Amino acid sequence: MINPPTLRDYGELVLLAAIWGSSFLFLRITAPVFGPALLIELRVLSGLVFLLPVCVYLGKHKDAYANWRIIAVVSLTNMAIPFCLLAFASMSIGAGFASILNSTVPFFAALIGYIFWDQRLSLMSLLGLFVGFSGVVILVLDPNGATPFATNKLAIAAGITGSLFYGIAVNLTAQKLRGISGLSITVGSLFFTSVILSPFALLFQPDVMPTGTIWLSVFALGVLCTGIAYLMFYRLIAKVGANRAITSTFLIPVFSILWGALFLEEQITFYMLGGCLLVLVGISMTIGKFELLLQRWR
Repeated sequence: MINPPTLRDYGELVLLAAIWGSSFLFLRITAPVFGPALLIELRVLSGLVFLLPVCVYLGKHKDAYANWRIIAVVSLTNMAIPFCLLAFASMSIGAGFASILNSTVPFFAALIGYIFWDQRLSLMSLLGLFVGFSGVVILVLDPNGATPFATNKLAIAAGITGSLFYGIAVNLTAQKLRGISGLSITVGSLFFTSVILSPFALLFQPDVMPTGTIWLSVFALGVLCTGIAYLMFYRLIAKVGANRAITSTFLIPVFSILWGALFLEEQITFYMLGGCLLVLVGISMTIGKFELLLQRWR
């Protein structure tokens, strides 16, 4: 039964956004040192080690085994490919910048659903797509930004392509894995991603294996930003519903920009703030939150 959200639930939504926002900080710290393939292999393995006992204890591993073929496909689009693309992008663009590019996932999910599964798009949703992509254009063309397009074309393209794959994964999950536990899908995806990336992780190792506290950032990506965050997310879905739980994504770029400025001294420009605002407004229009807000205002 879905209950009205309490003050504690709202606090958990904010905390979840802060945790997921920190993932871009950890990517920015670790990707240049480990390289994308090894870093993501370590991320998914640590997340798998954390979540697998929980999955087995709750008996959710049976769903993962029964649906392993489609979960293997989803793992490519939801973890293996986009995780590596974001890690590659984070080697040269800021944490806040990368998170805003990543926040375009709902746009791609809506477009792919419309093109391949005949999902309807209202006029407001279409307008939201335009507004959101306008925000991305403003962000990319920022003349004062620390990551200009002229020198970071591949990184920016990788970040946007990662969002495209997330959009594919959202639709595949909704169409092919309806009714399957999110924990089962996540653990199955972590397993298949670790298997898929293992040869690339062995092949593309750094010349000198890093030592010291940087490993804390690697395990934070796996345990905190994947394991604990997903457990929180599924708990919130059970308590307040998926529509309310997904609103945490609106705050992720805000926290990512904040963490990048505080810990990496990344530059915050008016173009970045304006682009971020347009992206978030566009998302709210695309997924119907803007219309709901207008109705409540009336």
